[in-house]
Amino acid sequence: MEPRMDYPFTEAKQHSLDKQHGSRSSNTALLSALSRQDILSFKITLPTRKIKEDSLEEIAVEIPTHSTVRNLRLQIILTANKESVHSQQYELADPETYQLLYKKGEDWYEIYDDQQIIQTLDAVRYWRKMGTQRGHVYLRNGPHNYVDSDKFQNLLNELIGYDLGVLSASHCHDELAFARRQLARPRQMELRKRDPMSYHMEPWVSTIPLPADLRALVTEKQLVTIHHLKVAHKMKININDLPKTIIQNCIHKLGLVVSHPQDNLVLKVCNREEYIVGNKPLVDFLWIRNCLKTRQEIHLSLIPIIFTEDNATFEDWPLIDELTGLSGTHEELQLEDKDINQILFLSLWDCARKFRVKIVGIDIPDLPDKCPQSVYVVASILHGRRILSSVITRPKSFQDEVLWNIWLEFDILVKNLPDRAKLSLCVYGKNNETLLKGHTNLLQKTKEDKQRGKSTLLYFVNLLLIDHRSLLQQGEHILYMWPYPEKEEDLFTFEADRMTSKTNYNVEDTMAITIILDTYNYPVVLPHSRGAESSCFSPGGCSSKSQSKEEEFFFQNPVSGTELDLLKRFKEECAKYSNNLPTFLSQVKWEDLNAVQDIHWLLEHWNPKNLDIATALELLSINFADKNVRKKSVHRLKELPNDEFRRYLLQMVQALKFEAYHDSALARFLIHRALRSKQIGHFFFWYLRGEISGSPYYQDRFAVILEAYLRGCERSTLEEFLKQVEVVEKLSRVATEIKKILPETGDLPSHAASQLQKMLQSVDLPQNFKVPFDPRIRAGEILLDKCKVMASKKKPLWLEFSCNDLETADSPPIGIIFKHGDDLRQDMLIIQMLVVMDSIWQENALDLNLVPYGCISTGFNIGMIEVVRDAATIASVQKSKGDSRPLTFRDDALYDWLRNKCKVEEMYYQAMEKFVTSCAGYCVATYVLGIGDRHNDNIMITNQGNLFHIDFGHILGNTKHFLGVNRERVPFVLTPDFLFLMGRVNKKPSLYFQRFKDICIQAYANLRSHSNLLVTLFSLMMLTGIPELTCTEDLQYLKEALALGQDEESAKKHFLNQIAICEKLNWTVQANWWIHVVIGIKQA
Repeated sequence: MEPRMDYPFTEAKQHSLDKQHGSRSSNTALLSALSRQDILSFKITLPTRKIKEDSLEEIAVEIPTHSTVRNLRLQIILTANKESVHSQQYELADPETYQLLYKKGEDWYEIYDDQQIIQTLDAVRYWRKMGTQRGHVYLRNGPHNYVDSDKFQNLLNELIGYDLGVLSASHCHDELAFARRQLARPRQMELRKRDPMSYHMEPWVSTIPLPADLRALVTEKQLVTIHHLKVAHKMKININDLPKTIIQNCIHKLGLVVSHPQDNLVLKVCNREEYIVGNKPLVDFLWIRNCLKTRQEIHLSLIPIIFTEDNATFEDWPLIDELTGLSGTHEELQLEDKDINQILFLSLWDCARKFRVKIVGIDIPDLPDKCPQSVYVVASILHGRRILSSVITRPKSFQDEVLWNIWLEFDILVKNLPDRAKLSLCVYGKNNETLLKGHTNLLQKTKEDKQRGKSTLLYFVNLLLIDHRSLLQQGEHILYMWPYPEKEEDLFTFEADRMTSKTNYNVEDTMAITIILDTYNYPVVLPHSRGAESSCFSPGGCSSKSQSKEEEFFFQNPVSGTELDLLKRFKEECAKYSNNLPTFLSQVKWEDLNAVQDIHWLLEHWNPKNLDIATALELLSINFADKNVRKKSVHRLKELPNDEFRRYLLQMVQALKFEAYHDSALARFLIHRALRSKQIGHFFFWYLRGEISGSPYYQDRFAVILEAYLRGCERSTLEEFLKQVEVVEKLSRVATEIKKILPETGDLPSHAASQLQKMLQSVDLPQNFKVPFDPRIRAGEILLDKCKVMASKKKPLWLEFSCNDLETADSPPIGIIFKHGDDLRQDMLIIQMLVVMDSIWQENALDLNLVPYGCISTGFNIGMIEVVRDAATIASVQKSKGDSRPLTFRDDALYDWLRNKCKVEEMYYQAMEKFVTSCAGYCVATYVLGIGDRHNDNIMITNQGNLFHIDFGHILGNTKHFLGVNRERVPFVLTPDFLFLMGRVNKKPSLYFQRFKDICIQAYANLRSHSNLLVTLFSLMMLTGIPELTCTEDLQYLKEALALGQDEESAKKHFLNQIAICEKLNWTVQANWWIHVVIGIKQA
């Protein structure tokens, strides 16, 4: 065993003699005062009652201040065993089964961390502040002793898809258990201030300005059908009125007899879980805008508010305070002015020696099949993706046990280890014994990939050097390593997976590495701040001796006004450079303690409102590990309204992978917003649950965060989620079984639909459930005769359900395509990007009539897609012309089809407007996003003229090939039948075609002005397992498509040239479609 390092003790003695500083801060004075009082007294209220009395027993306990909470827990049980009249209950009691609670105001808190020094407890500080001589602690049986708690936990486990209840009392202080308790705080805080009525009837509104084509309708009164007590009433309303005004007009104008006060009535969209309520004008509600755009009649129900407040949780844990875990300021932790008995722990910033690790060895139960001749270990200190320092062992012959027993010293001081730094350990194999030279440069210059020269990465594991309690890791560690993934699909997420600090749960079969870190005489703590000392950048915050030349220039040059004016001017200057903040932070030396403290001061005074959304989101990427940087991003994102927040929720959930700990500012923020909004909570649930089943490296994190959200949900919400999960699981079983009995290739047998219908009849699906891709839609009974198997490789299921809310007689069925075997996350990303693009265009008064249909991944390679009603594929439009030659394409087919659908001239002109705008929108969007594999089976058109694309299997310039030849030669699809419909025949001038080009140029310019946002959204999804988005090179297509670096005129010419290419080569599109038909690829 290595000798314990005693230099901190020597340093302590030296500091006690030096006494360099005469004054201390109030915090240090408080700590010193507490330290001098060697004994703390507690009044303990036991859970047992006095004999023949109704009151609880009380005992007194005294314990030294430097004792741990575990010591206090043991002392309480020992004293209770001696003094309680129910001593037999405590004689064999396990102290871990009890909770130590105290009252702080109206709230109950638990003294939770058994390893924390009693003197540092927030409870002790609180009692001192209140002038209490003896702390009052309540001993309570743990929540696991409640009869129904296991049943409730099982319910949560079923919803999560992962068993978190396996944690026993012996594991209550690992990071996962800590996070479960700490995340109770944002949950309980949000539930206390949440308005139940607003939560249950949260409106779906838009903050985007009204599109230009709808503004004319605002001045006109609109005909609305009001349904009340099963009777329909028609009336004209002003859509600029508030909902309460509409209700008043309904009652007065229609003479409705209502049995409830007006304040207890609400408008609801017929056949949807969507309410028209609040202080927004009617025109701001999403459904109203949709009805105006599609020219459909508005149907609303006038119903009473029937609201029964549900219990938000079955049971909840007491709060644990924010100071749980050892931490403090550097000033509190310094050894100076302390007696040896007063030293409880050390400050990391006092450890001025190089960090080192001892590689003891590796062992593995069974050697891999392809076993290299020798292995070596590369140890690196990482901060985010940056390697701060790296060392390497000598290669040794690969056996089931390899021993090195060697200390490796890093070129970094312990004091400079940044928060969230990881020790990365990688085992490489090689087939020769040549010693590696210049290994540090090798690591820095080559890609983080399987191959390093002639070496092969075999196993990897990471250890957070500073744990979730702010303690430096010490002593021996046995870490179970992850094998390098062999399957190609697993490699897509490898760059993110290798950043995990979770060890392999398969301890029986995997490689284990044993390491030893330096052991100190005391726990070593990372301080959360300097204390009274200011950062060097704060005015007057440091001596001239420690200032750099730049700092001296900044502070010594004469300035006018007070320091407050200077700070204000500094913030104004910062605002000018907010967009450059990520670039600036990427250049920071995070292994330099002084530089990090200066950055923290800078961030503290940087107004988050000056950050645009793209910059804030970029700060959540894998490139930024610092807690303060990520907190600044969260502070900016807090300002987002719900409709905008939903647009970026997918990326924010993925960014949880880049947090060092389960409990983070981002996790707390997302829990707050999910519990505040049912809309956000619904998608938050499915985004998290979808990741748990497919991400063993991060499933603990996603599971504990999802549990924190679900514990704040009402019973009714949990039951809704349970029904949705039941639907997904039962449909998954049906999809698996149907694929077993159907041929993998060729045409579907005639009995495929009947076989599916029999299976669906036997699984007993719920009679009503909210659709996962849209919580506003409630599906009812399945319509078996309309269900079928679709003719594509993965055999997706076409399912139809009745509308459960039959408020109108002509409610259409709800169509769902259920996919099993396809990863829908790429489709989700593209549809989300279309929504973002649409919002950008609408903010610029450009409505391009996109159709971003519902799509959601509900598990690993499982998901649902919304069926768009009253729409047809371009292929079916061509077939509808009845040409005897099936492999020919008529230019006038689309024109004739749309004319047939819109026989009234006004309807046709409206349809043409929708076609021209939507065609322009999708041309620009598919070009920028690089969407490939475009054929006439995945381009559709609605009866009202909206063109739209589906099935986004290839993105960012990845295209289909046939016999080694690229099938796609054009930037986007602009076929002769599209041009014919716009009057562009033989390149003759056309007003519609000119409008199409003008819209394209405007839409393209709008996207270019938001290029940073688009690139950031893609980069945050880069490490999530999407096959065609795995590295920075994949983003290069997006940057080139947006013509970054070009001026507006050059960009305009660039896109006009793309249109010209499409016109010139549009025959190649039809050739590609011909190939698609020939080889029999049929898409949904």
